[in-house]
Amino acid sequence: MTTTPLDTARSLIEAGDPTAALRELRSAAAEVPAAQVAPLIERMAADSGFDDLAEAARTLAAEPAHPVALYQYGYACVGRGVAFLAVPALTEALRLAAPQRGGLLAGARGRADERLPILSELAVALEDEERHAEAVAVLREHDGLLRDWPERYLLAYNALMAGDAAAARAAFDRLPADAGEWQPAADRLRRSLDRAGAVVAAAQPDDPDPLHHRALRAWHFVLTGGVLATLSPYGYNAGMAGRYAFVQPGYELCRQGLERLQLITTATGTVPRSVSLLPGRADRALGLAAAELFGLPAQAYRPGVADTVVVAHSLRDLDGELLTALRERAPGEVLYEHATCWTTPPAVSADVTGLLAQVARAPWEPLGGEPDERPAQELAKDIVAADPTPIEGDGETPPDPDAGLAAFARSVGDRWLNGPRDRCRSTGPVRSSRFA
Repeated sequence: MTTTPLDTARSLIEAGDPTAALRELRSAAAEVPAAQVAPLIERMAADSGFDDLAEAARTLAAEPAHPVALYQYGYACVGRGVAFLAVPALTEALRLAAPQRGGLLAGARGRADERLPILSELAVALEDEERHAEAVAVLREHDGLLRDWPERYLLAYNALMAGDAAAARAAFDRLPADAGEWQPAADRLRRSLDRAGAVVAAAQPDDPDPLHHRALRAWHFVLTGGVLATLSPYGYNAGMAGRYAFVQPGYELCRQGLERLQLITTATGTVPRSVSLLPGRADRALGLAAAELFGLPAQAYRPGVADTVVVAHSLRDLDGELLTALRERAPGEVLYEHATCWTTPPAVSADVTGLLAQVARAPWEPLGGEPDERPAQELAKDIVAADPTPIEGDGETPPDPDAGLAAFARSVGDRWLNGPRDRCRSTGPVRSSRFA
């Protein structure tokens, strides 16, 4: 007897493992009709207290070919963070929906095309899944339906995230200046497009495509406004493209990141006058090491202090109040994050990122044995004493010399440290392998 993905998912739900059940459903989402998945989603949603999703799933199971039921289910899936379930439902809803029948967005005259909200939500679901090229394709396919805000904005944004900066700029430039409630999103996209233009303008004659699909440092700058200090020397040809999946850096990588931070500030003509210490032990250890290496005084972080380097190990470890303060930059303030999670980015983007990793542990947090409980001052001494020489890696990854990083930092320096530190929710056009 053949076991189907739905059977496996059902067994996992009954065993009390909804996370594994969702992983199973993700692998089958494109092949199994949404209405067949809906009863399982109803059960999981009810168990989790997600009444909106449970009701939408129940309705879809009863009306499997109704575009409104498919839309409402897809909408609820996006809202509850399972956009991969929304995509097939919304795709089917769009296929079934008839034009110019009134329906979901019909106003007093009843003439709104009921495909429009479905199309918009489908683009959002694809965007949440980082299927940006597919979002662009479906929006272009229905070009005649699109409004400026949000659909044509979504077209421009997803074109950029898919790696087509020229198409994104062309689409964005056709939008009216007044974005209304979409103004913050429009401003974020404008800053990204301006950074993309700076990267292209600064390209050398021997680099005809500075925003190619593996140009991780360039795209990191375009999407976050920050400079990526180091590239992983492992797995470039195995799909990592300069990112780490898991890394437990030794003190050497901590020291190397700080050396690269100083290289970037020097190359851009940035002159910090102090190092600002965040409260976490890992943050303080790195900050005290930076102060020693840079010959600068160390002080507790305070919002609004100019010409300082704020040092964090991982911004995801900071509380919401600190992150809110760090989103707005004081004049000359540089925010450094040693290890940035690229699969779940922090709420603010650092001005300099030491390395990108899906999972990163500090050298004093061993996988086995007793953790190193020494105070931050002692850990800082080990960072300062470490050898900053880059490791050789697997021998199949392109070199990442200091001179190349310095040249890049100089070339984009006039677009660096500009505007708020926007969060980027997508990894963008440079794809990397990741853990499930």
